[in-house]
Amino acid sequence: MRELRRRPLDPPPRVQVTSNSGRGLGLSSWQRWPRGKGAALGSALSVAAGQPAGGNLESPPRRGLLLSASPAPPAHCKDCQAIMKVLLLKDPKEDDCGQDPYVRELGLYGLEATLIPVLSFEFLSLPSLSEKLSHPEGYGGLIFTSPRAVEAVERCLQKDTKAEVNRIGLHTEGETCGNAEKLAEYICSREPSALPLLFPCGTLKREILPKMLKDKGIPLESVTVYQTIPHPGIQGNLTSYYTQQGVPASITFFSPSGLTHSLKHIQELSGDSIGQIKFVAIGPTTAQALAAQGLPVSCTAESPTPRALAAGIRTTLQPHAC
Repeated sequence: MRELRRRPLDPPPRVQVTSNSGRGLGLSSWQRWPRGKGAALGSALSVAAGQPAGGNLESPPRRGLLLSASPAPPAHCKDCQAIMKVLLLKDPKEDDCGQDPYVRELGLYGLEATLIPVLSFEFLSLPSLSEKLSHPEGYGGLIFTSPRAVEAVERCLQKDTKAEVNRIGLHTEGETCGNAEKLAEYICSREPSALPLLFPCGTLKREILPKMLKDKGIPLESVTVYQTIPHPGIQGNLTSYYTQQGVPASITFFSPSGLTHSLKHIQELSGDSIGQIKFVAIGPTTAQALAAQGLPVSCTAESPTPRALAAGIRTTLQPHAC
């Protein structure tokens, strides 16, 4: 990581910490606060969780579908099979190019992707989290394992004064770990801190990371800052998709909870055609949940990124693509 050096007349550097929400819920990153009480780094913190913050403390569910434009087959692949339709059960999130990165990556392989949100979120205990964030000298670092937790921190910091925000200087470690188990291994491999790590999390968090840290004697303070609920438009959106598009060639699940809240509707709408669908998981935890439901897992993304998922789906659907 490059060190930022400041000339006397330069403005303070701006440190931006992002959750890279395009990687979905499998993304994990470890934020470490500077050692020492009341450290003042003169830097501003900007946390991005993939969608604008502010407004009500409860995130309004996104309604409707985000349909991609039908991608044109590559010029060198005129004889390839017809464009296949794939369904991704996640929120649409536009990047700097104004398009969801999963839709774009799948389009590069000639696959037409549709995104349907199946989960919604409500924030909890933000005053308690805000109080903890106002005393960074009491913690050795912050642990993030979901974009929603990053957004909760962002909401708290936006309510604080600029002076309070400037007291916190963060740099990112372990952002490429990909899941909670690997992140815990990474944290355990680092020099331990006598101060506890602050872990903002959801009601459905798994106990792998807390248990691994506890076994290594690393203090951890968890605070539940959001809960996951079914998206109110699941059934209507899925029905509209099947009516207009038919049975998809593949369906990708992004979390065990997303599977729980959508599987019944998918089974009813697919009927006898469910056997022709290739079921895809964004990561190993979701793949285990699919297997527990008796569903064959045709593909698990090598990493929770748009590029890795698109490559996996392409190989699954077009093994002999030219």
